[in-house]
Amino acid sequence: MEYVLRCRDNVFPCEVTIDDDNGRYMIKKADSSGEVFNSSAELVHWILDNWEIEDFYDQMQFEQMLREIQEGHIA
Repeated sequence: MEYVLRCRDNVFPCEVTIDDDNGRYMIKKADSSGEVFNSSAELVHWILDNWEIEDFYDQMQFEQMLREIQEGHIA
């Protein structure tokens, strides 16, 4: 599952990748740096600690992404 979010502070989008089959949980930030996690739960915690809904043009997309990740990957 991949999400591409247009952020306000850069022309490059943020990307969130959750690949349970291959154990890949990654975030590419607007500055093109990235974060790698051991689980989707760690990824969600990082998002909640570091990103705000106001950081993105499409706030509904951000909320939907969080909801889908939390419903699908965190028990």
